[in-house]
Amino acid sequence: MQFKTTRPLGRTIHAGFAAAGAAALILSIGACSSQSQPEGAASENASSELVITAPWSRETAKGQDAGGAFMTIANEGSGADRLTGGSTPVAGDVQIHTVDMTDGVMRMRQLSDGLDIPAGDTVTLKPGSFHIMLMGLNHPLERGETVPLTLTFEKAGPVEVELIVKPVGSQGPEVGGGDE
Repeated sequence: MQFKTTRPLGRTIHAGFAAAGAAALILSIGACSSQSQPEGAASENASSELVITAPWSRETAKGQDAGGAFMTIANEGSGADRLTGGSTPVAGDVQIHTVDMTDGVMRMRQLSDGLDIPAGDTVTLKPGSFHIMLMGLNHPLERGETVPLTLTFEKAGPVEVELIVKPVGSQGPEVGGGDE
C-alpha cells in the first residue's frame, strides 16, 4: 500500500507498508524539501528516508500507568532526522527516554530534545536503552493486542505505526524472553 501526502512548504512524505510475518511491520518514509535554497545550503535539501521495523510493547499489569514501546528506526536518507514525540489513544503522553548508569544505579530519563536519527544510520529502541514511554495509560496493555502509535519526527512529520503487545519479560519480536 502506498501513501503520498503533500505538506505545506513543498514537503512531501511517501509511506509504504509491508508485513513480514506477524511480528514485523515495515514503514518507509521519505521527507524532503523542494523549496529552492541559497547556494551552500545543501544540507537543507537533504532528506530523511526512515524505515521503521518491528514496533512492539510489553503487556502491563492492572493499575500500571506506564508502558514502553520499542522498534528499530533506520534512516536511509541523506539528511538526519529527529524523533521528537508522539501520541496514542491509549495514553495521555508519549515521551522519548534513555537509560543510563549514575553511581551504579540505572536511571531512566526523558530526552527533552528528542532522539537523533542520523543519516545512513540505524537507532534501536529496546529495553534498557533508548525507548518510548507511554505515560498515563487508559487501560492495561494486553498480550496480543495492537496499539496505534503516531510518532512525530522533526522532518518526516507524523508517522503511524502499530505496536504488537508482547508478554511481560519479552526482549522483542526476535529475541527470547517470553515471546512464546
